[in-house]
Amino acid sequence: MIARIIRPNRVIRGPVFQPNPVSSRRTGSSLRLQAQVADVSKGIDTDGCSLPAFIGNPNVQSEPSVVGPIGTPPYDSPGAAKLENVLANPVSFEIQSGRDEFWRKVPYWADVTAKDFLSYRWSVANTVQGTVKLFKFLQAVVPEEVPVDKLGMQMQSRDEFIKDVLDGVAAATMAIRMTPYILSRINWQDPRHDPIARQFLPMKSIMLPDHPKLTLDSLHETADSPVKALVHRYTDKALFLPTSVCPTYCMFCTRSYAVGADTDTVTKASLKPTRRRWEEAFAYIESRPELQDIVVSGGDSYYLQPEQLTLIGERLISLPNIKRFRFASKGLAVAPSRILDESDGWVNALIDISNKAKKAGKSMALHTHFNSPNEISWISSDASQKLFENGVMVRNQTVLLRGVNDDYETMSTLIHQLADNNITPYYVYQCDLVERVEHLRTPLQTILDLEAKIRGSIAGFMTPSFVVDLPGGGGKRLACSYQSYDRDTGVSTFLAPAVTGRDKADKVYEYYDPVGILPQASRGVYKPSI
Repeated sequence: MIARIIRPNRVIRGPVFQPNPVSSRRTGSSLRLQAQVADVSKGIDTDGCSLPAFIGNPNVQSEPSVVGPIGTPPYDSPGAAKLENVLANPVSFEIQSGRDEFWRKVPYWADVTAKDFLSYRWSVANTVQGTVKLFKFLQAVVPEEVPVDKLGMQMQSRDEFIKDVLDGVAAATMAIRMTPYILSRINWQDPRHDPIARQFLPMKSIMLPDHPKLTLDSLHETADSPVKALVHRYTDKALFLPTSVCPTYCMFCTRSYAVGADTDTVTKASLKPTRRRWEEAFAYIESRPELQDIVVSGGDSYYLQPEQLTLIGERLISLPNIKRFRFASKGLAVAPSRILDESDGWVNALIDISNKAKKAGKSMALHTHFNSPNEISWISSDASQKLFENGVMVRNQTVLLRGVNDDYETMSTLIHQLADNNITPYYVYQCDLVERVEHLRTPLQTILDLEAKIRGSIAGFMTPSFVVDLPGGGGKRLACSYQSYDRDTGVSTFLAPAVTGRDKADKVYEYYDPVGILPQASRGVYKPSI
């Protein structure tokens, strides 16, 4: 990376975005990168920007067949009725005047009205997916120079930054897909240090070599699946994975072995939504009377059609053994306008299932995934309020990430803001041992210190559990319940007495701190952000 030294008195200002003309400079002919989805080059206006030769390669991997938010479900989609074109109607909820139209600070959407930005149809059409769209977007929004270090003492050019990102895309395990909402919450004046960009935009220069214990399926979900895409680890709970697509892909995804399109480094396990696969999962759930609790995830439940959300919900309600179920979706954090857009039927289907579950004496909840206070805006607050008013229980699961939320002020602010929006802070997870995320992991000591400081600062019922999802399929354990923790080697051990399947009785599980910061952790002076 080439950087230049600038004067110490240079001021890096806040999120005031200035338009930049689309540059015609190339990012380097030496890069070799395939597009990550088959349709990324469709409808791309490349006038005014020079695309590197590696972008738009026809030899690409296609996105897995999905039940998407627009159009007709796949031919073999379970129970999918013929959809009415509800999206033909305009956004019908009232838009209050005087609210911050923060997306206009991004040059790409400077002229987008609130009505358009809050339309889920518009959001889907303008999602940045694949390297072609990513390249064009970055050329339009990244300033001519961006800071390399937090003090702004070193700068790098737009082309150098984009090359760093595209090199990161080539090395990452997850494909690129980012919604306009989440892109508009990034400070593009300083993207290298932005907590949202750090989660979704891979930068090769900050990646660290993998710890030797990192794997794609660190939780051994495949081994714990009695039928495909159904994980049964705990006695009374199972995880159902009806789709493998999300509105936005996280670099640290625990399911990077299956979620999203193939990348240069990973050929994904297929979780194509088919009638046969869904029926096998339902049959297994029904055959196991000890099962009482089902998590419907993926991928993301946002990528289920309303009819399919209803099908799954009603089917689970009808099973006598099922008392509780939750739909897992990051949608509220990355595309909250869908909750508000009354021309889209997803939220109405969710509310209807919630009400039906209550009438049957059962519990349904929505589990979402905020990691940074910067992800919360008046749009997500309005969406949360709508769910609250309609009686939908919402819980949040946060992943502890270095440089994102690994300090007390940020984590405490996030927890309080979630509580203020009637979202229950449920879990804070230690980052899983998945590949290509060593730069995002923290030592166990960090989560222990955060819990010690946060517990007691907010009501107990709004205090999340700080947990480690044990590598090897041991399930979730409180981080503070470790049996041993050697801060010099970075190895901690845990027991999981309730998880006994697959010869796991009395098994000792190990978690490994990231190697690069062991000396700091062992001296008890861990410094969170780089």
